[in-house]
This record gives sequence, C-alpha cells and structure tokens, in this order.
Amino acid sequence: MGERVFVIGVGMTDFVKPSSRPDWDYPDMVREAGSQALADAAVAYTDVQHVGAGYCFGDTTAGQRAVYELGLTGVPVVNVNNACATGSTALMVARSAVAAGMAECALAIGFEKMGRFMPYTDRAYPLDRHLAAMAARHDASDAVITAQMFGNAGREHMERYGTRPESFARIAVKNHQHSVHNPRAQFRKAFTLEEVMASPPLYPPLTLLQSCPTSSGAAAAVVASERFVHERGLGSRAVEIAAQAMATDFPSTFSDGDIAMIGADLTRAVARRAYEQSGLGPEDVDVIELHDCFSTNELITYEGLGLCEPGKGGELIDAGATTYGGRWVVNPSGGLISKGHPIGATGLAQCAELTWQLRGEAGARQVDGARVALQHNLGLGGAAVVTIYLKA
Repeated sequence: MGERVFVIGVGMTDFVKPSSRPDWDYPDMVREAGSQALADAAVAYTDVQHVGAGYCFGDTTAGQRAVYELGLTGVPVVNVNNACATGSTALMVARSAVAAGMAECALAIGFEKMGRFMPYTDRAYPLDRHLAAMAARHDASDAVITAQMFGNAGREHMERYGTRPESFARIAVKNHQHSVHNPRAQFRKAFTLEEVMASPPLYPPLTLLQSCPTSSGAAAAVVASERFVHERGLGSRAVEIAAQAMATDFPSTFSDGDIAMIGADLTRAVARRAYEQSGLGPEDVDVIELHDCFSTNELITYEGLGLCEPGKGGELIDAGATTYGGRWVVNPSGGLISKGHPIGATGLAQCAELTWQLRGEAGARQVDGARVALQHNLGLGGAAVVTIYLKA
C-alpha cells in the first residue's frame, strides 16, 4: 500500500435519466462534482498534483477536457476505462499516486453522459469469451445480454442452493426503500415486495425494478497523504483508505458456471486481499456499498465478501441482516438499482457515500456508529475493486 492515503473531500451530482437533461454535458458534470469535492476538502485545484479520470462513453482525453473546467495547471491526467469498475479504478489511480509518493494531493473524477452503445465490428469484443461460455450453457434469448448474464447466475443460485425469487426481490425492496432518503438518487420511491415481483419481467428471476437504470452524472474524490492532511489540519474530516485491491478474470470465470462468470471469484479474491491488507474482516465492517447492477449480483456478492457462507445469501436478506437494524447496512445510498449507474461515476459515488457515512454526514441515511466501511465495484470483462475505509 505504501504511504497512508486519506479521502479529504468528495462531491457528486444528481444521477439522472439521460433524456431528462439531454444538453447536460460531461464538462458541466465534472465542474459540479469536482468543485464540490475541492470545496469539501478545503483545497484549490492548484493543490492537485495528479488526476485519475474515469469514463466509458467518450473520446480519448475526455478526462483532460473535463478537468479543464476546474483549472489549467498542467497536472498529469490518466484516463481510465474499466467497464463498470471505472470509477473505483480512477480512485485507485489517484490513491496509488499518493501512496507511491508521486503526489501529496490527487483527484479522482468519474463521469458519464450515457448514450447508445456502439461496439466496434472489426475487432474482438471484450466480452466474447463470456458470451461464448454463456451460449454453451443456455439457449439464445432476446433479453438484454447483461440481464441474461446476471439472471442466469440467479437461476444457478436457485438450482444449487434452493434460493427463492422472493429473496432477490427483497434486495430491490431494501435498496428502493433506502433511496427515499438520498436526494441525489435517480429514483426515490419505495416499492413493496409484490410490486417488485410484478414489475415487467426482464429475464426471470429478474424484473425491471431489480435492475439498475440508465443514468448520467459524475462523482469525485480528493485524496491526500498523511503529511498533507496534518499540515492542512484536515484530520477531523479525513477518512483513511485502509486497503484497496483489484483483480481480473480467472480460468474459473469461463469454466465454472454462471455465478463465476459474473465475477464471484474476482470478488472473493479481492475481498480476501483487502481484508489481509487492512487486518480486518467482514465482522468488523459496519456499512457497505456494493455493485447491485441487478439484485442477483448483490445476493451473490454477500457470499463473495464473506458476509455469509456460499448459498446463504438468501437467508441473509430474508432475515433483514443487510439493512438498518441488521448486522450490516448494505447500499444505504439506494445502490445502483435506485441511485443510478452512470458507469464511470459509480465507484466514486460509492466512495462519496461511505465518506459521508464515516463522517456522520449522511442525514436520514446515517448508519449509527459507523467506523469501518467497505466498497465493492465490479465490471464485466473483467475488473473487481474492493476498498476498505476507516474513520479517522
């Protein structure tokens, strides 16, 4: 890990349906989120010595164009595209610069002006091995590819462990309920279990309300060295990044079924590394933001993070263990399902939420006494990042 690194400022725009603000462009998003983070950290952009900029839908060097809105200082900007794990990868770029002594203060920015996905047709598709593995196990379907992938993982969990569709649906009920108290969330409406299960089917067991929406928005975090925090007198609001780990696909991703294919083995590996780095375990964690692109993935991720034994994720949600009053509060922000999922911004929005939680600034979403937080961000193709934060 190198030098100790602290989050000293965070910012986030509202996450919105793209068609609701068609003229809202990514430089405007970054100006808003980045300015919030700098103000929150009580630093100027001239203090920033390194930038990690994450996005998936955009041209090369869009990161530079984005941070021009914050200043023109000649600071190095590293552009990141790591699928849905892009935001946390940008955070890793910024943290790594500080940990390695390359910078005393760095900025991570993630943004997305979502548009229509247009894959290249004259070269290998990054998910071609995933799709081939899925096609070898399942008949063709007209459903959205991602719904098929995560839906098949849910079906496998049901067949292997007896998990019920209601357990997956309860995750959506929980996260929609949490989002009621998040003013930045795309959706802020609670739904009953019956409403979630009766919403339009995507790919059973998944329904529409168990899926993240298409979203636009941005989020940002300022990170700094221990020396910088001390010299600026920021210790009372700084949140330490106690551990951070990333992994990509293993042979099992393509050979061990649908649960492995959606990243369960990646999650397990990076969680283990993060626990080892921090000297902490799941029993020490109070609040979690994890990658619930579909409800099935949240349940499977419980097991990958070690919150329960394999096959017991359904029991965990059914018992209310992952909401207020339970053992952990998972996705107090509403998660991707309710808060929204602007791909490049998601990981940094998770960072912002957990920073607010550990500072005691989350308002009606506040988890009482939160001191240890865990973030999980997943991208197919594949990247998984787990970060552990400590209250200063």
